[in-house]
Amino acid sequence: MDIFSKIAAGEIPSYKCAENEEFYAFLDINPLVKGHTLVIPRREVDYIFDMEDDEIQRYQLFAKKVAKAVKEAFPCKKVAQVVLGLEVPHAHIHLIPMQSEADVDFRKEKLQLSAEEMKEAADKIYSNFIKNRE
Repeated sequence: MDIFSKIAAGEIPSYKCAENEEFYAFLDINPLVKGHTLVIPRREVDYIFDMEDDEIQRYQLFAKKVAKAVKEAFPCKKVAQVVLGLEVPHAHIHLIPMQSEADVDFRKEKLQLSAEEMKEAADKIYSNFIKNRE
């Protein structure tokens, strides 16, 4: 079981932003900006384009709902969707609130947020996700 599967299963603590039976969203522990969220399938799959068509469709619809919750929690011009990363062999989408394209520069120094700030950010996203769930 990879680290993201352990996070989705609750074996490793995370700052939960949204979930359903198939997918899980949580804050990136090395965020580019406040509200930077990762969306993963609960099923272990390394490459997003290895997902079945119907599964990737549901994945994107779930990510869209999470992105709306992120935007409500952290008002921004847009929420960027980035599929990037080779460190963890588990498909994941980065949702990043952005005011400019500079907010999506993965080479810049990451934020260092306190546990309290992370919990507050996750709770804001989660409450918006629940409020808008339908």
